Parts: sequence; structure tokens; C-alpha cells
Amino acid sequence: MENKLKKLRENILKPMQELQIIVDSVTFVKEGQYNFLRITLDKVNGIDLDSIVEATNIINPIVDKLNICDDSYILDVVSKERGDV
Repeated sequence: MENKLKKLRENILKPMQELQIIVDSVTFVKEGQYNFLRITLDKVNGIDLDSIVEATNIINPIVDKLNICDDSYILDVVSKERGDV
């Protein structure tokens, strides 16, 4: 799984850099009975909801193309600040 996550990160870095978005982390975690493919993003001076939505629209087809996991999961694109709220 680590190799797949690394490959995903490599594939999303350039389009995120074009939006001046920083890819902080790419993880696959199980919480309760759900699997999450969590991509944490940041931006200088913080990232707003519109940027998260724009990034998600770019990331989603890349994730689909790479076929990260056979199990079902939820794609969770979040702001780095989310944990500070």
C-alpha cells in the first residue's frame, strides 16, 4: 500500500503545485468500519473550501485511474488546519 500511496502523491503533486497547494500527506486509514484515503492539503496563508473542492475535482480522477485499493473507501480531501479546529 505504501508504494501505491507514494505513486498517488507523485501524480497529484504537479497539478496541486499549479494551484499553489501543498500536499501535506497521503494516508490510508481505517476508522471504525470505514476506510479513508485521506489527502491533507495546505496553502500559504491557509486553504479555503473552494480550493479544497477544486483540488478534489482534480484528485478524484487520478485516484480512480491508479486504482489504489480493491476494498471500498472514502476519498477524504482535507485541510491541514482541520485538526486544529
